[in-house]
Amino acid sequence: MAIYVAGHRGMVGSAIARLLRARGEELLVRTHDELDLTDQNAVKSFLQQHRPDVVVLAAAKVGGIHANNSFPADFIYENLQIQCNVIHQAFKAGVCRLLFLGSSCIYPQKAEQPMSESALLTGTLEPTNEPYAIAKIAGIKLCESYNRQFGTDYRSVMPTNLYGPNDNFHPENSHVLPALLRRFHEAVQHQSDEVVIWGTGNPRREFLHVDDMAAASLYVMDLDTSTYQANTQPMLSHINVGTGTDISISELAHIIAEITGYKGRIVFDTSKPDGTQRKLMDVSRLSKMGWSATIDIQNGIRETYRWFCEHQEDVRGH
Repeated sequence: MAIYVAGHRGMVGSAIARLLRARGEELLVRTHDELDLTDQNAVKSFLQQHRPDVVVLAAAKVGGIHANNSFPADFIYENLQIQCNVIHQAFKAGVCRLLFLGSSCIYPQKAEQPMSESALLTGTLEPTNEPYAIAKIAGIKLCESYNRQFGTDYRSVMPTNLYGPNDNFHPENSHVLPALLRRFHEAVQHQSDEVVIWGTGNPRREFLHVDDMAAASLYVMDLDTSTYQANTQPMLSHINVGTGTDISISELAHIIAEITGYKGRIVFDTSKPDGTQRKLMDVSRLSKMGWSATIDIQNGIRETYRWFCEHQEDVRGH
C-alpha cells in the first residue's frame, strides 16, 4: 500500500512519516521544491502518475499570531489552494481514503470548555487567526462533501497545541512551549537572574506530544469504516485529538525551568495580556473509539529539550 504524506518535513508530517516507516509502509514524499501544492497542474500530474492508496494531508502554511496578523491573505489563500488541490486531485486519481489534519483554532473564540466537535460553526472565531481557521474549516467540509457526493472515505483530525521534535523554536514567532524552552535554555547559558513571562501565568493550555498526534492520526486512518461512521456524523465528522487535560502557563514554566536546570526567578509581567483563559479539547469521541494519549508532559518536554539541544544549530534563528 502506497501512502502519500503531504508535508512530511513539518513537525506533524515528519512524525507521521517516521511512524509509517517504522510500520514498513511504502511512502511517497516530495519537498516543496519538488512539488508546489498550490500548483493545481503539478498536484494533478503527481497524483495521476503515482496514484497512492492513501493520502495524509499534513501540509499547511502555518505561523504564530504575528505572522497570521501580518499576512492574512497568504494564510487563507495558500491553505485553501493546498487543500483544494490535494483533496480534489486525490479524488480524481481514485484515492478512496484520505486523512486531513486541521487545528483547534477552528472553534469559536468563546466556545464552551472543553471544546467538543459540535462547537464548530457556532460562534465568532478568534480574529488574529480567522483566515487560517476558515481555511481549515473549509478542509473539513471539503472532505465531508466528497464523502457525501462520491462515497469517498476522507477523514479529519483536529489536534490541540502540539510540541516535540522539529517544532519551531524561534524566540518571537513560535508557540508558548517551544518559546519558553528556548528562553529558559538561553537563561541558563547566560546565567540570567530572571526570566520574564507575559501575563499572570494563570491561563490554562493543553499540550500534546507530536508522536502521540502521529499515533492518533494513524489510529483514526486505520479504523474500519463502520466504526468510524458509527462514532461520527456525515456533516460533523472531524475528531478532536488531545490529552483531555490542561496546565497553567505558570505550571508549564516551572516544569521547563526544572528540566533545563534554571535556578533563577520566574517573573510574570501582569501588565501584558493573558489571552484566552482556557483552551481545552473534549476528546471523548476519540476516547470512545479506543485511543488516548500516552506521553505525559514532563517526559514529553524532557525528550523535546533533548532534541532541541542536539539540533541547536539547525533551529537557531528559526
